Amino acid sequence: MLRVTLISCGRLKERYLRDAVSEYKKRLSGYIYLTEKELDDGPDIKSEAARIIKAIPEGACIMTLEIEGREYTSEGFAEAIDGLMTGGVSHICFIIGGSEGLDKEIKDMAKMHVSFSRMTFPHQLMRVIFLEQLYRAFKIMKGEPYHK
Repeated sequence: MLRVTLISCGRLKERYLRDAVSEYKKRLSGYIYLTEKELDDGPDIKSEAARIIKAIPEGACIMTLEIEGREYTSEGFAEAIDGLMTGGVSHICFIIGGSEGLDKEIKDMAKMHVSFSRMTFPHQLMRVIFLEQLYRAFKIMKGEPYHK
């Protein structure tokens, strides 16, 4: 089973966001081993980058979520993840930066840069959006039904 680590900057304070994250983690548990690493936001992008680097698991394939990344359809995102898995990747580390985005050092470490939209989303909400799309990707890969 694929191991996925999600590193995100900023604490989830709102209950409705924590509840949504918990729901998608539960749904994903049948497809992947998911580890979440929630880091403090700020005080600046460089110190945030240092904390992110320390949290990245050794040997993991790094994927950043950033506005400048490549946009995928849900099916395309599923294909990208499936391609990594069939290519021998057993651990993917997704990174969501804080309110200032991601430092260039982190971006340079990534194998893939993913954008969910050219719009800006609060990084706490992005965690929910990402987990939903990751769940959808696995439903697509397994040929299982999921609402459109």
